[in-house]
Amino acid sequence: MEKILLINGPNLNRLGKREPEKYGSTSLSKLEAGLKAFAAENNAEAVCYQSNSEGEIIDALHKAEDTEVQGIIINPGAYTHYSYAIRDAIAGITKPVIEVHITNIHAREEFRHVSVTAPVTRGQIVGLGIQGYNLALTALLHIIRRGN
Repeated sequence: MEKILLINGPNLNRLGKREPEKYGSTSLSKLEAGLKAFAAENNAEAVCYQSNSEGEIIDALHKAEDTEVQGIIINPGAYTHYSYAIRDAIAGITKPVIEVHITNIHAREEFRHVSVTAPVTRGQIVGLGIQGYNLALTALLHIIRRGN
């Protein structure tokens, strides 16, 4: 059974409360429960982690490299647009990483159009709401199970 790590970055702990017109009304705990259930339906396990701290996210990425985690889904939040440290942490591990954003970052404020982390991930899913997390899990399982 594959183990997938979900890392949610800053302010995602406020899902369901923060700007629900953009991010929806689903809380982080419900998002995580939904992803865990979807993983179980697909004979996988999802382990969820959230931090508002750049260094803690980097530590989680490094730790994942040395564990039985086989793939990572990450929503770096605002760090997407300027954290070269998180970018370098992703580049420095061998586990496949898929970047997810609930909103379409390319249709929002100009500063959100650039992701410094996306170029070192296997792919990016944006603008599909929380369904993007399930799509990322599906993609990771395909990568892990089929090797591509």
